[in-house]
Amino acid sequence: MESSNHQHRSGDAHKDTRANRDGAVSLDQHHAHADHASPHHHPHQHGAVSFGSSATSAKDPVCGMSVSTASSFRAEHEDIAYYFCSQSCQSKFLAEPAKYVAPQDAYTEQAPPGTIYTCPMHPEIRQDHPGNCPKCGMALEPMLPALDDRENPELIDFRRRFWWTLPLTVVTFVLAMFGHRLGWFQASTQSGIELIVATPVVLWAGWPFFERCVQSFINRSPNMWTLIGLGTGAAYLYSVIATVAPQAFPSTFAEHGRIGVYFEAAAVIISLTLMGQLLELKARSQTSAAIKSLLGLAPKTARRIREDGTEEDVPLTHVHVGDLLRVRPGEKVPVDGVVMEGASSLDESMITGEPIPVTKRVGDKVIGATMNTSGSLVIRSEKVGTQTVLAQIVQMVAQAQRSRAPMQRMADKVSGVFVLAVIAIAVLTFLAWGVFGPEPSWVYGLINAVAVLIIACPCALGLATPMSIMVASGKGASSGVLFRDAAAIENLRKVDTLIVDKTGTLTQGKPKFDRAIASDGFVEEEVLRLAASLDQGSEHPLAMTIVEAARERGLTLEKAEAFDSESGIGVRGMVAGRKLALGNTALMEAEGIATQALASDADALRAQGASVMYLAVDGALAGILAVSDPIKETTPQALAQLKEDGVRVIMATGDGVKTANAVATRLGIEEAHGEVKPADKLALVSRLQEQGRVVAMAGDGINDAPALAKADVGIAMGTGTDVAMNSAQVTLVKGDLVGIARARLLSEATIRNMKQNLGFAFVYNALGVPLAAGILYGSTGLLLSPMIAALAMSLSSASVVFNALRLRQAKV
Repeated sequence: MESSNHQHRSGDAHKDTRANRDGAVSLDQHHAHADHASPHHHPHQHGAVSFGSSATSAKDPVCGMSVSTASSFRAEHEDIAYYFCSQSCQSKFLAEPAKYVAPQDAYTEQAPPGTIYTCPMHPEIRQDHPGNCPKCGMALEPMLPALDDRENPELIDFRRRFWWTLPLTVVTFVLAMFGHRLGWFQASTQSGIELIVATPVVLWAGWPFFERCVQSFINRSPNMWTLIGLGTGAAYLYSVIATVAPQAFPSTFAEHGRIGVYFEAAAVIISLTLMGQLLELKARSQTSAAIKSLLGLAPKTARRIREDGTEEDVPLTHVHVGDLLRVRPGEKVPVDGVVMEGASSLDESMITGEPIPVTKRVGDKVIGATMNTSGSLVIRSEKVGTQTVLAQIVQMVAQAQRSRAPMQRMADKVSGVFVLAVIAIAVLTFLAWGVFGPEPSWVYGLINAVAVLIIACPCALGLATPMSIMVASGKGASSGVLFRDAAAIENLRKVDTLIVDKTGTLTQGKPKFDRAIASDGFVEEEVLRLAASLDQGSEHPLAMTIVEAARERGLTLEKAEAFDSESGIGVRGMVAGRKLALGNTALMEAEGIATQALASDADALRAQGASVMYLAVDGALAGILAVSDPIKETTPQALAQLKEDGVRVIMATGDGVKTANAVATRLGIEEAHGEVKPADKLALVSRLQEQGRVVAMAGDGINDAPALAKADVGIAMGTGTDVAMNSAQVTLVKGDLVGIARARLLSEATIRNMKQNLGFAFVYNALGVPLAAGILYGSTGLLLSPMIAALAMSLSSASVVFNALRLRQAKV
């Protein structure tokens, strides 16, 4: 990890502001060691606010004018230099600097030096500065986000544009729909008012769309933004001409005393598109939540032991390989290392997924960010920065997330062909009418070309997929299934292989007392009572489970004396004058206790996935106690249903191989993998994908996060960790595998609905475009005016919406 003093301030899509300010602690593959980049080694010296590729140009924060950094009108605020076009702007800034700096800071996104930006839909696009994707126009995102709560600058920008112009859109729409009917204004006056009200919506709120439209032509990559830019631009320009030069149009196009204008169509499309972008950007911001959750696991400081024996708290970035560090009870282990002094139990569930803490003694390895639950430890650091297990998991999650297929790839390809076809038809329509049409032929050509562009506006095409996704998401939520994106809904129905974790997925994830088996001369209740009495002095989760079980049965516990905990093997003590020992076979061997009498019972319990402890009383074996993680009641039913659907189920767990095989056999799972680490689960997913399988991964722990992100569909248990849920595309709120079958049904219904919507959109365009081009004029003398085209466009969008709403009635 490293403390970075470098920021990116991004305004619009092509402007990059860099300033030297305090950054956030972040974990990055390019700079996670203790060497720190100097905040002064930046090409923009003195914190000059500059834009573009030239270091000698800057932007006046007051008026927005481009000025030279050699300007004598200069001011500094929070160690950043600002330049002005005049003394007047300089004075305004000095009087209220926060007024002019805050809007820029709102777009600031902290990014450490060396940050690589990529496109969410086209991960092959990579560059070292913010900007827009040359293929689809999306704003690029850091491949590895910093640990801060700052919002996406594009989300902030679009939200501001949307809310500031929404009232103007509403006013424009009301005027267009009701103004002429109620006689509020004269016909020519109403058109002028609509022009004034709608212009800020189109030219300011819609400016990013027009920029992306232009870029799509420059990059020769037609996409949705091309259609939106052309559609709204055509409607707006046509309406402007109809307002300022109505005499240029045939009188037949006059309605209610004026030439029909379509300012409301342009404004409403812009506002709806902005709203859609806000929803999309909100969802996209969740893709980095898993990585941020992982980054947040690491402690910020470590307690280092100096050579003279004194101790000091130092930032984690100051820890080097070979340092001696003290880890006190309740603290997190700062880095990967080895225990030099002390003994304790560490909660390693973030790595292993297992809820039972692991005992660590001198010589044992420890993992950074795991929790020390009891004793004090002194460790020697062995891996820091990007070499730690946590850092490697972060890298795997980031890489897996970027390797997923982009959403709506097919729609983009179709849109590219569709927009070229529409443009070609509009141009041909204009030329054909201009050359061969009746007088005024070129006016007819313009009108029909505009009608083609308006009727081909991508509203229906753009709504086809999002509307189905929105309805399906709501339907799924009411059924306990949360989808994170459209890709998950699309891919879930294709899944033919499901990898499941054991703890917390197939099982409840919490230790539970199973049973006690007594030797000759003892009874089960006495075995449990004595063991619980001794375990009152232990903080181990298994001990607490035994104590809780005894109290639930109303057993009277006695005070333990001479209590001694033998790390890793068990505990000893005196209860009511009797010498007790409770632990594993190693403790029994140390005490000279023969265990053969109950060996077969112990093996049987282990074969069922239970943890077994022996109890010795006064040198004789008294019995055994078993603690297990119960299988969820719905697991067998869920597995049976998945098999019936043709899904191959594989179990991968951090438990021992014997326990894994025992649970798999009990549940009828044919393939099981034990003692697997996060990298092993990720490799298993990759190997199956290389074999052509469509893989889903179901898990609930941090150790499952890389595999969840890499899988075609990651499925998290809602009862598990936040990191698992952030890494997955589907979350089962109730943590019930039956939800997977339910989600598959919803996936099939949704994809069917999406295909229907796309079919409506394309059939509508296939019929509407020729009509708008005037194909019926020769036989009927009828033309499709832009007003009718706009109405048809609205009806097509409505048909898509209503069809998507039918998903609410789907049976899942």
